[in-house]
Amino acid sequence: MRKTERLQRYMIFMVGLFIASFGVAMITKADLGTSPISSIPYVLSLHYPMTLGQFTILFSIFLILLQLIILKKIFKWEHVLQIPVSILFGYFIDWSMLLLWFVHPAAYIAKVIYLLLGCVVLGIGVYLEVLADVVMLPGESFVNAVVFTWKTEFGVTKVAFDVSMTVVAAALSFLLMGRLAGVREGTVVAAVLVGFIVRFCRKQLSFLPAKLFASAKADGAETKMS
Repeated sequence: MRKTERLQRYMIFMVGLFIASFGVAMITKADLGTSPISSIPYVLSLHYPMTLGQFTILFSIFLILLQLIILKKIFKWEHVLQIPVSILFGYFIDWSMLLLWFVHPAAYIAKVIYLLLGCVVLGIGVYLEVLADVVMLPGESFVNAVVFTWKTEFGVTKVAFDVSMTVVAAALSFLLMGRLAGVREGTVVAAVLVGFIVRFCRKQLSFLPAKLFASAKADGAETKMS
């Protein structure tokens, strides 16, 4: 891969990362529960004097350590790239929350609108991260580590991971605050809708990799010749 293409991929990834963080902030501001991967950091941020972004960084590092334990000798130093990416993602989330300081929907329909908009924005951000194909966030990388080690099916493992995060977040909210907080119907909606939006983008924009990246164009040409 040429340096110019690698730089281009990282730029697209950075844009996707910020868009995804903005989507997380919108979903959180909707006050109907946040996305499954953000549910534990969000619940902790409601009880302790640290921000959602800061807890996201700590939780991401925890997931990276779990990958190290699961993969052992197979763990590659490329996985360490997840650390700076996680730090940046955490700061992006806090910046996005500040940018949306004015968003406090009171009516339920307004909350639903912000939730759906946030899911669309998050889905687009995740799609750009996948399109860039340079590094994964710890959540997806952890699922990949489980799939690789125990030969499970990715879709089933991802659903199990999301459900586990939601259940743990709900348990933490009862333990810390004595009530259900940070996990609501919006968490389920985000879990289902974001994945659908990512798949929709990949299908409708399947021509984009060949347009953007020389290596993808070359792979396409080789496939046609064979």
